[in-house]
Amino acid sequence: MYAFGLCIDRHYLTPGLATITGLADSLAPGARKAAALRILTLDLGPNHALLLADLAKRAGFGSFALARRSPLRCARMADVSYITVTTYLRFEFTAAFVHRPYLIYVDADTLVRGDLTAPLDTLRPGEIGAVRDEFNPVIGQCPALPGAAQRWPRLKGRPYYNAGLLWAHTADLLRLRRGVEVALTRQRRHILHNDQDALNLWLLHTGLVRPVGAEYNRFEVGRFLERGNWVRRVVTRPLRPDPAAALIHFVGPEKPWQASCPRTDDVREYRVLLRRTLRHVRALGAAHSEPAGVR
Repeated sequence: MYAFGLCIDRHYLTPGLATITGLADSLAPGARKAAALRILTLDLGPNHALLLADLAKRAGFGSFALARRSPLRCARMADVSYITVTTYLRFEFTAAFVHRPYLIYVDADTLVRGDLTAPLDTLRPGEIGAVRDEFNPVIGQCPALPGAAQRWPRLKGRPYYNAGLLWAHTADLLRLRRGVEVALTRQRRHILHNDQDALNLWLLHTGLVRPVGAEYNRFEVGRFLERGNWVRRVVTRPLRPDPAAALIHFVGPEKPWQASCPRTDDVREYRVLLRRTLRHVRALGAAHSEPAGVR
């Protein structure tokens, strides 16, 4: 009935593998067998594709497919400090490629801890499910979409959504892609956070968003508190690990697979999953070498 979609390039191969393991852990064996895994990439080679396919099979997914895609020609990288143009591939999933009624898109810099499928039950045709962004929660009161609230006063005070986890009917994917393309072409001056701002412009103007609970895309904030207190001025919830979170999102330049990342509780939990993932890779045999970049 549904497929999980990830966009993975060479920089994110290792975390992508961990995300696949986390997704498998989140499902009962029967549900895992019925679920599909779909990967889009710019630059992964045949050996990488084989590794991903073998891990998906070992994890118990019943269907796997990988395809190369190019981002929209109008893609704009306004923020390039730690994000690559691969981020735009989230809009390149098609109904034919997904081959399931629903797509659950998941960023690769995440720790999946629970079942992500429940929001599909509330999703109406035409809607995109999304979670409000914890660092940019309100239009006109955050850096996202600069100037949009002044140009369209009716948007001021509206929620701004994070693109790291999305739910969609596959029949609506083409419409979503076209809407993002229009935003990137006609409203470029309001783009700061790359494809995420373009997505929000489309959601704001169409109203085709189904708000999903914060526990499905909870930001890991402990890394930021290690460096300063600005998070306390932005995030209103208690700044401690959330045991009820179905997904922890490691937004920002410091990632939990990097040696320099502060060892918060969530980071330590992630690295346990990562070590188990790499054991899976080694168990697959000599055909696969361990991905580089993890220390």
